This record gives sequence, structure tokens and C-alpha cells, in this order.
Amino acid sequence: MSGKPSPLNVSLSPAELSALPASERVRYRLVSAGCRHHANDNIADFIEDGELAELQAEVQAQMQGVLRALVIDTDSDHNTQDTAKRVAKMFVQEIFKGRYQPMPSVTEFPNVSRLNELMIVGPITVRSACSHHLCPIMGKVWIGLLPNEHSNLIGLSKYARICDWIMSRPQIQEEAVTMLANELQERVQPDGLAIVMEADHFCMHWRGVKDNESKMTNSVMRGAFLKDPNLRREFLSLIKP
Repeated sequence: MSGKPSPLNVSLSPAELSALPASERVRYRLVSAGCRHHANDNIADFIEDGELAELQAEVQAQMQGVLRALVIDTDSDHNTQDTAKRVAKMFVQEIFKGRYQPMPSVTEFPNVSRLNELMIVGPITVRSACSHHLCPIMGKVWIGLLPNEHSNLIGLSKYARICDWIMSRPQIQEEAVTMLANELQERVQPDGLAIVMEADHFCMHWRGVKDNESKMTNSVMRGAFLKDPNLRREFLSLIKP
């Protein structure tokens, strides 16, 4: 330990901040703002123009170190010569993009017809990753809504976009469903909201007990779905896991 203060614990000038790697600049902004940055948090507001490419380059360099630590000769093995580059792009631009990209644009419409009957969207195919082992989570989501005259209605495809944005992060399924419910509740403002997710977890299929049959199903029920057992029963009877 050199005793040199961490850049997160001191106030940095713009010049000092710009000299740091992109990951440290972003982390400095997050810590300075008192903003949590767990694996399933979106941090897009703290990333400036050009920094995402820098982050990807950092991930590539670190991944190259992982391959070296695994004693893989990437110099002579043609199959792994570009693996670090591919993995970095996959993490930053694809499977974890929900951390680094802002919320997708979602057009909202007023409930002119004053719809107040049960609406069900799904199954929506979703892909995520377990934050414990970074193994895939592959599944389906069903969304039930009971709108009111003040609710904002959104297009069918937008539910899939919101799901993809929430799910494209390392996380556990229980938290992912709650985050999706929070986003939809705030955006649509329905009288009732229900979400069911059923998924395969490759941290069980691929490693550990290697159980190929087990799935995880969990739900979030809010408002009318929580209070009215008949509405809840109707929703559950209409979805087809």
C-alpha cells in the first residue's frame, strides 16, 4: 500500500479527473453524487460522450488478463485471439447494456376510451444474467394491467423494450421483476399491476448441481391484483407458462 489517497476520497480538479481511466471517472461521479452503482443499477446519467468506448477498451484489457491467468495462449490459439475484444463488446453493448444506456424512448397515450378492463401482455422473451456467476437467465414475462381513466397507455412493443432494458443487467430474478414492476407502475399508473416471470438459470444447468429441469417462477402483485383474489385468479388462469 503506497498510502496514496483514493481518487474517490478527495476532490479532483477537472484536469486530474480527465487523467483517470474512464471507469474511475464514472465511479468518481457516482460516489460524489452518493449514487448506488450495484450490478443491476443503470448508470447512464454518469457516463459522458465517448466514455462508453473507453470503458469497453478497459474491459477488453482486463479480460485479456483473465485469459492469461487461465493459462490460455491467445497468441497462437486462433480461436481466442479476439475473445477479449468480443467479450468486452458483448458485456458493454449487449448483455449488460441496460446498465450503460438510458431508458428507451416510450410513447405514451392518454386513456381516451377510459379502458378499465384487464389487459395482459406476454409472453415476452427475456434474457438476463445471474450476478453471482454471470451465467445466463433465459425466460418469459407476463404483464397484467388494470388501467384507469388517468392511466398512460403504451404500445405493445414498448413493453418488450422496457423488459429488455431492465433485464440486460447482472441481477437476481426476484429483484429484476420488482424493478420492472416499479418502472411500469410509475409510467402507466394503473389501478392494478401483475407480473409473472418464469426462467431457466444456467448457474444451475451449466455448473453446480447441473439440474436441467428446474425453473424459477416468481410474481409481483400490486393494487387491485393484490386486493382482489378474483382478478388475480383471472390473470393467472389466462397466462400460459
